[in-house]
Amino acid sequence: MEFRVLQYFLAVAREQSFTSAADYLHLSQPTLSRQLKDLEDELGRQLFVRSNRGITLKEEGMILRKRAVEMVQLLRQTEDEIARADEHTAGDVYIGAGESELNRVLARTARQVKEKYPGINFHIASGNFEFVTERLDKGLLDFGMVYGKTSPVQFNTLTLPEKNRFAVLMREDSPLAQKEVISPADLHKQPLIVSISELREGGSGLSWLSCDPAKLNITATYTLVYNATLLVEEGLGYAICYDKLANTAGNGLCYRPLTGAPEAPCNIIWKKFQILSKPAEKFLACLQEHLNV
Repeated sequence: MEFRVLQYFLAVAREQSFTSAADYLHLSQPTLSRQLKDLEDELGRQLFVRSNRGITLKEEGMILRKRAVEMVQLLRQTEDEIARADEHTAGDVYIGAGESELNRVLARTARQVKEKYPGINFHIASGNFEFVTERLDKGLLDFGMVYGKTSPVQFNTLTLPEKNRFAVLMREDSPLAQKEVISPADLHKQPLIVSISELREGGSGLSWLSCDPAKLNITATYTLVYNATLLVEEGLGYAICYDKLANTAGNGLCYRPLTGAPEAPCNIIWKKFQILSKPAEKFLACLQEHLNV
């Protein structure tokens, strides 16, 4: 399977038309069709459904598109690193992180590195634990910031001294806003908005409630706290999330602390035995200096 043919495949998947993709690639349509028919023959699977209305991907085609995007991205990163190997320290650092006020450590370190090495650029992808660790494992990220336990066999770890603390985000006119501190019993019968990862993994935020999740009144779930904020604003319930993430200035929302609030350690991880690029090495050195490691 050639890299060039993968690019052809992605163009057709994006344009949903052999004619449009051929124009984009500056190829004749018969040449493009033949190349992709050879790809289907090589894989032993039909990738497209062809009709008068255009091209759609079959399940096998969707699987290939997902992996092809990752392979093209990784190859381009590799080509870029090789091309810059002889340059004065310059290049890209790729970081994956969930939502947390502690991400400010990443931003502050990036600024310090950028001041010293203007040719280094930073790319931060947002996602949950699975998203970050999967992309680290595939070499698509240099570093990840995750919350909770990590595998010491698979990853090197720097643990920040600060921790994420859970709280409840609510409307200022809600009944529980009159309380200074929220207990588990206060929330057992209330409409709750919880993160998808917490619900799936039984995280410390849900564990704090000391109640079977099936018996809770979970009215909505979220991946990004921004979306949870909108749900709270519209009165769908109380959101359990990390403190200080949502902007509560002037929007009628407030945070209330939890009694014995659970905490989640914050770890910066990178794949063991991975050879870091020069920009990634500079970022790590600056980060270790910042943390006095």
